[in-house]
Amino acid sequence: MKILNFMKDHILYLDGGLGTLLQARGLRPGEYPERWNLTHPEVVCQLHRDYFDAGSNVVCTNTFGANRLKFSDDALEEIIKAAMDNALRAKNTSAGKQEKFVALDIGPTGRLLKPYGDLDFEDAVDIFAQIVRLGQRFGADLIMIETMNDSYETKAALLAAKENSALPVFVSNAYGEDGKLMTGASPAAMAAMLEGMGADAIGANCSLGPIQLRRVMEQLLQCTRLPVLLKPNAGLPRSDAGHTVYDIAPEEFAQEMRRQLLLGVRIAGGCCGTTPAYIRELVQTTQDLRPIAQTVPSVTRISSYTHAVEFGPDPILIGERINPTGKKRLKRALLENDMEYILQEGLSQQERGVQVLDVNVGLPDLDEPTVLQNVLCEMQAVIDLPLQIDTANPVAMEAALRRYNGKALINSVSGKAESMRAIFPLMRKYGGVAIALTLDENGIPDTPQGRVEIARRILKTAAEYGISQQDIVFDTLAMAVSADAHAAVVTLQSLNQIRRELGCHTSLGVSNVSFGLPDRAAINHTFFAAALENGLSAAIMNPYSDEMLKTYYAYRALHGLDENCADYIAFSARCVPESTPAAQPVSRTDSASSLQRAIAKGLKEAAAEATRMLLASTAPLDIIQNEIIPALDAVGKGFEEKTVFLPQLLMSAEAAKAAFEIVKSGMPMNAANSNNMCGFVLATVHGDIHDIGKNIVRLLLENYGFRVYDLGKDVPPERIVQTVLDTGAPLVGLSALMTTTVPAMEETIRQLRAAAPQCKIVVGGAVLNQEYADRIGADKYAQNAMETVRYATLNSETR
Repeated sequence: MKILNFMKDHILYLDGGLGTLLQARGLRPGEYPERWNLTHPEVVCQLHRDYFDAGSNVVCTNTFGANRLKFSDDALEEIIKAAMDNALRAKNTSAGKQEKFVALDIGPTGRLLKPYGDLDFEDAVDIFAQIVRLGQRFGADLIMIETMNDSYETKAALLAAKENSALPVFVSNAYGEDGKLMTGASPAAMAAMLEGMGADAIGANCSLGPIQLRRVMEQLLQCTRLPVLLKPNAGLPRSDAGHTVYDIAPEEFAQEMRRQLLLGVRIAGGCCGTTPAYIRELVQTTQDLRPIAQTVPSVTRISSYTHAVEFGPDPILIGERINPTGKKRLKRALLENDMEYILQEGLSQQERGVQVLDVNVGLPDLDEPTVLQNVLCEMQAVIDLPLQIDTANPVAMEAALRRYNGKALINSVSGKAESMRAIFPLMRKYGGVAIALTLDENGIPDTPQGRVEIARRILKTAAEYGISQQDIVFDTLAMAVSADAHAAVVTLQSLNQIRRELGCHTSLGVSNVSFGLPDRAAINHTFFAAALENGLSAAIMNPYSDEMLKTYYAYRALHGLDENCADYIAFSARCVPESTPAAQPVSRTDSASSLQRAIAKGLKEAAAEATRMLLASTAPLDIIQNEIIPALDAVGKGFEEKTVFLPQLLMSAEAAKAAFEIVKSGMPMNAANSNNMCGFVLATVHGDIHDIGKNIVRLLLENYGFRVYDLGKDVPPERIVQTVLDTGAPLVGLSALMTTTVPAMEETIRQLRAAAPQCKIVVGGAVLNQEYADRIGADKYAQNAMETVRYATLNSETR
């Protein structure tokens, strides 16, 4: 791949912003920039040529928002062909002598994926696949997936790119001021998932300027060996005489980019507000630099949709309770599709302190691929822990890995050739860390040397599939000492040798050692302590066992892994007699606390059931005021304090909605059909098809009792004004994601001020900030949905 070879010895320069340049050349508010590939091809071509002439190695096609949600199939093909033609013509006619490449630019769909939105994962993959196939057909040199603010949509786009082309793929995400994606992913989580899936470069673009993105860059450089790209905005935006301008000049931009290239960034360009002048200054300021070699240590890392978990000196606890073996209640839940019970079991283990959850649904009477995939998706909707996918069925494994949002722990592969042939290609495609069992066609060796030799063969075969040693964790197989007196000794010695000789991490299903013996807990926690001393990295264990947790916290305290013994002290303070409780049905005596917990955890069925019980003794309005609203307030506060992330906020809102529906059944008809709060008009402004933020605001406002008039996306100013006049709504919320559509927001505000000066206007979106909102005449800039709710509550009229 020519571009990948070029990057080995050269800084790769990308282009800059396009939308603001098209606006300066006459793009009207609400007009789709992608159509200019057909209506104004010379303008688009000249902009690409200007970037090449400024020194860009890569220009991105004018296809950021081109997808079938916005255009018909025929129109989409025509637009992408024209976009590619314009960029290729610029490449071939530009004056610069540098290496030049054309990237197919792919942006987000503007819709949130299920379970938080209405777009199915496979539908998203199919949408992106269509774009990829067209881009490859019409001559793209690489694929640039950019401005993604959701890890799941990012995965869908990368999967589509890898399944439908052989082109290099660069992936860039839009991080917020908190250093995370909108749906909560950290840079380490994104690096784990994207590197595992085979991205060729990863990084950040849009949302912020280079200084604000420095911390994200530092984190990415610490946790990936892939080339890291940075394509920031020209600082922060503001409106000046109806035009969007930014607060960092080309010289300051280039100097900050130079500092980050010296840290190890290898791909540099600009996003909103940058122009060919910025890129020219960037190239001239950094042309003496060569790529900085990245010295990232080999780290074994898995991830959820929010965070990564690293294997290291600090042992990892893997909760074992979602496994039907020996668990009658869980078997019944799986057979009856009682998802609420399964979710409660996962949440209970999380509350006990595990860092990973094992998920096994293997029962003879189940369609395991379908059930495993469904359970994983449901669990990731309410639990942010990484999951261990536990199945012996390769079809079920692939079904689960495909839909998993992150980099999963895979349980398991073995030294059998058939097992490695089945699992390693899945790891290569979807990413993951495999638990590798030290057994082969001849069974389990009865010596440490035999098990270590199998481990060596597994590593050798994994390397042939392109899988690194850091993505293999060895399970040396805890066998029952009741059947073999030397079983535990051999297992422990094998652990020790693999850690010392191979440098690999290890895992064990600890409780297997005690089968057939009385007082199994004593055997288990003693064996656990011995395993930890012999190099055990992770344990599949019963988190309801206080004895196991005592061993874990004591080990961490004794080995300097628990500063001031704080975790040990905290655990000891809350320690209760050992028990193995499953999630219990809600009782009448604890239904109040159960309702608030159900809302906090996003459990819709549990929230509905708790509400039904409360209605027997509590007035409907009291349930709303004393239970539902306080629960939402608590979750909202966590969201604002960055301890709760967007997916959790959305699932809590859905649980509250389920509770409201039950409350309505206990209210008089006229009260049930009316909201207490005033009207609120919501819209994504003309020309913008991104309505994720707006939909989140709508859901929360409805839960707080507002009458929401959701006008959808791409809404002309006149329609918004007329709706305000027709409904008398005193509050309006406007959303815009793209720089090119902010003028439409300003025009909408101008018309609202003229026709309905009494209404309060809240604005939000990735390209906005407080100064910008002030300049275009908004009353409130809301950074997130909860800020909108707080403002609306303070400025509402009860009707």
